[in-house]
Amino acid sequence: MISQESPIFLSAEWRKLLMLNFEVDSALLQPYLPKGVEIDYFEGRTFVSVVGFMFENTQLKGFKIPFHQTFEEVNLRFYTRYMHEGEWKRGVCFVRELVPKAAISWVANAVYHEPYLAVPMWHKINHNAQELSVLYGWDYANEKHEIMALAEPKSQKMQEGSLNEFIAEHYWGFGRHREEKVVIYQVEHPRWEFYPVRTWQMQLNTAKLYGQQFVKTLAQEPVSVFVAEGSPIHVRHALFV
Repeated sequence: MISQESPIFLSAEWRKLLMLNFEVDSALLQPYLPKGVEIDYFEGRTFVSVVGFMFENTQLKGFKIPFHQTFEEVNLRFYTRYMHEGEWKRGVCFVRELVPKAAISWVANAVYHEPYLAVPMWHKINHNAQELSVLYGWDYANEKHEIMALAEPKSQKMQEGSLNEFIAEHYWGFGRHREEKVVIYQVEHPRWEFYPVRTWQMQLNTAKLYGQQFVKTLAQEPVSVFVAEGSPIHVRHALFV
């Protein structure tokens, strides 16, 4: 655990996290690693995830910001670890993160040095006794992009040792500071349950969004797709180490 001297910067709820998970050549991820951060492998394999979810009830340092409490995010992330204070901290690094508000993008870039970009976004979520449907969409480079899934209506616990657990159970974020320092911050939340996905679709221009190097990876069949229910979360102030 990080020292409690690092106060909570952001509180919110992350809900209905649609996670499409792809195996990737770890060499593609090396340019995105901050100094000293390593790839975190699952059974010797490396993964990237396209993740869409809702921010709800968002507060910065305990204050609700008008018109910035509920919004979407979509990101491309991968799984890493960093040795800090004598222990491995398992977290994620990001290739790109999309949000619909310029102010959110500015704060995230300034405080956490993350690759945020503000774009028009939308979502459609319907949850009833028969099914859960989740869709996240956005406009970028004059094109419409969407990820969507139809899932079982009842959530399940993550199986210990499973790939889904590996994807969901990373509680740190790592970024690169311009002075060659590592930006490290903790995300606190309970273990999540998930909804098994029946069908899914992904419509995006990978080359424009993430670069030509990810086209082959995201064109293949995902290794797993699921919707995590999410929970209230806390993000602590970043440290520069």
